[in-house]
Amino acid sequence: MPLRTCFRYGPAGLAALTLGALTGCTTPADLRLPETPAQAWQADSSAWDLPAQSSTVHTAGESQVFTIPAVPALQTFKPSAIYPSDTALTLPQLIDIAQRENPSTRLAWNRAREAALSIGLTDALFLPSLTASVITGEQRLRIPVKLPLELGTVDVDNKVSGTTPMLTLTWLLFDFGERDAIREGTQYTALTTNILFNAAHQKVIRDVTDAYYRYNAARTNTQLAHKSLKQHEHVLQAVTARLEGGLATRIDLALAKQALAQGKLNVVTHEGLERSSYLALMQAVGLPPDTQLQVAAPGLQELPASSAPLTQQRIEQVIAQRADIAAAYAAVKIADAGQRAAKAAFMPKVYMGAGLAKNSSTFQAGNLSGLGVQNTGSGVLLGISIPLYDAGLRSTQLSKAELAKEQAQLQLEHLQMTAVREIVAAEQVLQTALQSHEAATELVETASVVHDASLEAYKVGRISTVLLTESAIQLNKANQALAEAQYAAVAAAANLAFVMGTMVSADASWLPTASSTSLPETPTATMLPALPSRSQP
Repeated sequence: MPLRTCFRYGPAGLAALTLGALTGCTTPADLRLPETPAQAWQADSSAWDLPAQSSTVHTAGESQVFTIPAVPALQTFKPSAIYPSDTALTLPQLIDIAQRENPSTRLAWNRAREAALSIGLTDALFLPSLTASVITGEQRLRIPVKLPLELGTVDVDNKVSGTTPMLTLTWLLFDFGERDAIREGTQYTALTTNILFNAAHQKVIRDVTDAYYRYNAARTNTQLAHKSLKQHEHVLQAVTARLEGGLATRIDLALAKQALAQGKLNVVTHEGLERSSYLALMQAVGLPPDTQLQVAAPGLQELPASSAPLTQQRIEQVIAQRADIAAAYAAVKIADAGQRAAKAAFMPKVYMGAGLAKNSSTFQAGNLSGLGVQNTGSGVLLGISIPLYDAGLRSTQLSKAELAKEQAQLQLEHLQMTAVREIVAAEQVLQTALQSHEAATELVETASVVHDASLEAYKVGRISTVLLTESAIQLNKANQALAEAQYAAVAAAANLAFVMGTMVSADASWLPTASSTSLPETPTATMLPALPSRSQP
């Protein structure tokens, strides 16, 4: 519609033009979304530059690709330091890196810092509040005044202006322990976060230890698979030699080749498992998956024989050292403080108020000279407030606080029972692993004798290819069983130390010595440390 036509139609035309312009500036929602739930919405990275740019909607007949626009602001994660790739790292060294790089330790550290700051907030409740304010303004008033003798009316202008600075103080003097309960709850909250901070480090130690042993077990299985492949190659060579001498058949040769192919498949499978376990180790350490590190093999000590089970007294002693039990106990204290604070809300509060003000004002009427007024005032008040009725709000809060305390107590008891079961189960796993290692050691000895004898017997034609191949397979299985039992034992010992709360620092091995069946005493764990650098969370 031409502009002059709008003016021709008057206000109605202008309204129509304005409405059309606003409609053209509005982006309908259906232009940004697909028409049906089966269609894909697509946009490029410019969609992150709000307001959103135009997007593409596929029609029903096209292939649907449900991608999202890339986020340009995101960057690739980089570790805080460059770690050497030419030096084999031991388990304690990997744990040290994890405590620096794993994000869980930094998250727990920040939560502990936040809780420590909350203590300062509750301490402020005990101090007075001092407020300074200034009020200034001006008022003008015109009053018509009728002159005598019917001379008419004259307007008299009045102006009042002034400035009043004020200093006020409020102080809650007594509240029947409500603030004390709040501060105590905050202090126990800070204590809980400190405990969980140490618990995060304990979990990192356990996760790295477990991933380290799993990786070395997978690496050992790969080495055994290569060794088994060599054995199958020797068997194939022996069968080929006998076939050339007319002492073997084509079936014997096919069986030997089949065993060799199976050995190659085992090598590929175990190499894949080794790579996967390496990625799991890097994840536990907190490094990118493409990080190339040399991992040292553990110096496995001679495994002790299975020992006597833990006594009930020892189990009760170590339960008090577990971080989750200590945190649950602190949660009971927090709930108890919350209940006391809810009860104190029913009681009166005694407060004091004080104020100091200075008034400076000016009054001027008409053309007369202004009149200035200055005065200073101060006062101190002592008051008491008694809550009478709040529609059941405080009663509801008290009921919730009582329920929270009961819930915290039940959670503590549940965790104690769970801890006992975990300790007993972890100890049984360790005992089973130690017994399995003893049996696997004997199995390897007998399997080695059988394989060596079978190879010598096959060379002189006393046994078939099937028996020779089977002896090689059984020897490989025995070696794998021994390696798995050995790593399972050291991993089970580490897990037992973790569930008992004694895994509080990096160590190369958690196996008990043969001369001692009891675990070492737990060193004193530190609470929240001073603020470390980025490389030391």
